[in-house]
Amino acid sequence: MNSLQNDTFLRALLKQPVEYTPIWMMRQAGRYLPEYKATRAQAGSFLELCKNTDLATEVTIQPLDRFDLDAAILFSDILTVPDAMGLGLYFSEGEGPKFERALQHEADIAKLVVPDMAELQYVFDAVSSIRRALNGRVPLIGFSGSPFTLACYMVEGSSSKEFRTIKGMMYSRPDLLHKILDTNAQAVTAYLNAQIEAGAQAVQIFDTWGGVLSDAAFEAFSLRYMKQITDGLKREHEGRRVPVILFTKGGGLWLEKMAQTGADALGLDWSCNIGEARRRVGDKVALQGNFDPFALFGTPESIRSEAARILAAYGEGSGHVFNLGHGINQHTDPEHAKLLVDTVHELSRQYHSAQ
Repeated sequence: MNSLQNDTFLRALLKQPVEYTPIWMMRQAGRYLPEYKATRAQAGSFLELCKNTDLATEVTIQPLDRFDLDAAILFSDILTVPDAMGLGLYFSEGEGPKFERALQHEADIAKLVVPDMAELQYVFDAVSSIRRALNGRVPLIGFSGSPFTLACYMVEGSSSKEFRTIKGMMYSRPDLLHKILDTNAQAVTAYLNAQIEAGAQAVQIFDTWGGVLSDAAFEAFSLRYMKQITDGLKREHEGRRVPVILFTKGGGLWLEKMAQTGADALGLDWSCNIGEARRRVGDKVALQGNFDPFALFGTPESIRSEAARILAAYGEGSGHVFNLGHGINQHTDPEHAKLLVDTVHELSRQYHSAQ
């Protein structure tokens, strides 16, 4: 594999000295880019786009051709794993993902097994293809949904505002939910390890719905299983460390506990003060975040001042990867995204000059 021309992102995750704060954006390959929309139309559907190696590679690279980003992230979906488990993933126009066979009966849950990773070969083919296309420009991030986040979709059958079905199961039949979560954790571990083997140079676990849990439930039903994954991941490949990022949306209350999982970095949503978060986790982990995606709807001046505020709050030294606090919104002006990337590169150098 080609040597990296820009490894700033990987060094920042490992808290090694860097010249500036690296930046990438969650959902950076997406509907806010006209070129993405054109490729998706060519693919015919979102799932077909994920499963077409050449087109998945193309959309992963698109934002890098437009912006000076420090990492690429695999173009895929968090629900590939439950789809491979036979739950029948499909997307209804304007309604998001749904499963034909939600897990709401004990007999179905008893039959749930870790899928054969051959069912997900299209993802690993995309990873290998993207690595070749990047040709060492920047590192490639692989990812998965967390066991609890996947379970939310698997049990509810779709996205949810209340999570009544899964929370009902959690409180009335915790044994059933633990069975789903343990299966998911084993599957995600195998899935991320296969992405690493295929060429992913860092991995992120998206715990999108962990923040809906109570304090006790978060520890028992989300954190425990993310730790199970980090314990099982391959952490060295191609002669360098493969950093692991945990991102729980709404997880600011639990940063100290998350920092003890063995992850290298924690993602922050926009509700935390990144300087306070840094004080709380100390030297245990790097931090990623945490610009509100809707701040990109401001003026150029407000975008610059918000980026400057976050950089100043984190302060001097390495260990900060700049990112949004969640995925970029589809209505974002690409020029505003470009302004953010360039601003972070320009304004962050002062915080690294001493290194």
